[in-house]
Amino acid sequence: MLDLAIMLAVFAASFGVGFLLISRVPPLLHTPLMSMTNAISAVTILGALLLFSRDLDPVLTVLGAVALVTAAFNMVGGFAITDRMLRLFRTKAANGKAS
Repeated sequence: MLDLAIMLAVFAASFGVGFLLISRVPPLLHTPLMSMTNAISAVTILGALLLFSRDLDPVLTVLGAVALVTAAFNMVGGFAITDRMLRLFRTKAANGKAS
């Protein structure tokens, strides 16, 4: 049960610090920030997969599954948004629609 309390404390602290940092980022830097959060989500996914390699309480298993799903959702969504933004900067010749 101590492990759960430590995990929740780390989650709450990282949530607070992350919110404060992201809320102060100027709009020009949002794309590099999104790339960094994709990398952090990938690390979270690896950590959750490592967590599943051990026998744990059901509560910790559920928390690991929630972390895995939310990190995967964030990572896939970040890549989709980044791809959409990059398509805005492609020229017509690069898209194969040159006239």
